[in-house]
Amino acid sequence: MTSGFGLGLRTQHYNDFLAGPQPVEWLEVISDNYMVDGGKPLAMLDQIRANYPMAMHGVSMSIGAINGLNKDYLRKLKTLEQRIEPMWVSDHLCWTGAHGRNMHDLLPLPYTHEALQIIKRNVEYAQEVLQRPLVLENVSSYVEYKSSEMTEWEFLTEVCQATGCRLLLDINNIYVSAFNHGFSPTSFIEGVPAESVIQFHLAGHLNNGDHLIDTHDHPVCDGVWDLYRQALLHFGYVPTMIERDDNIPSLSELISELDMARSIANDVLNSKIAV
Repeated sequence: MTSGFGLGLRTQHYNDFLAGPQPVEWLEVISDNYMVDGGKPLAMLDQIRANYPMAMHGVSMSIGAINGLNKDYLRKLKTLEQRIEPMWVSDHLCWTGAHGRNMHDLLPLPYTHEALQIIKRNVEYAQEVLQRPLVLENVSSYVEYKSSEMTEWEFLTEVCQATGCRLLLDINNIYVSAFNHGFSPTSFIEGVPAESVIQFHLAGHLNNGDHLIDTHDHPVCDGVWDLYRQALLHFGYVPTMIERDDNIPSLSELISELDMARSIANDVLNSKIAV
């Protein structure tokens, strides 16, 4: 596992990364954008990959699919994984559609024992295909299921313990969901197995007063930075990246935001060592 701080690779910044070295230790790519047989995206990816370690992050595995995973999707994912040899392969703890239709949204699961058995089966199958632990990200959510029998962090813990998968902890998503549903974000952070967390996401959201929407089109807000501090105190060092998917600014502006994450991590971890 690499150390340092990363960014999500976006087309707007291809030329910046090709022009010369940037103060970024690694890059995360959206797997689905490169699961093709050829073309410019793959050509660009190959060139940039020569200079930066990468992580693969998917949005359409639909690990909560009741009828099992899409074998063709996993085949293409495996082909890309073999091509760029990522540090890890991640997707979301969610479902994305039904009856062969992808809704292109990250839909929350009911946290029930029945759903847990489906997730276990699908994670084990994905790991068998990929021949590596799968990394799952917590999603932001706006509705809850009355049928849920445990908290989200308890559910994540059960999945990790049963399958050996790892966690991508999205700090912004914890913040958004905690606000929307009225739970303690600290309880979430302290409730997941520390040894399973291998990556952090930081991102921005839209504040609509009585609810938050995870938009990835704003800078990281003060509340999420504070929660990041709590996560660092609890987990120690974890590779961290800034995620921006809309209203994408210049690379230099994103790097400035990433430097904020570096500064916070250094301050928190150095003070932790001093104590």
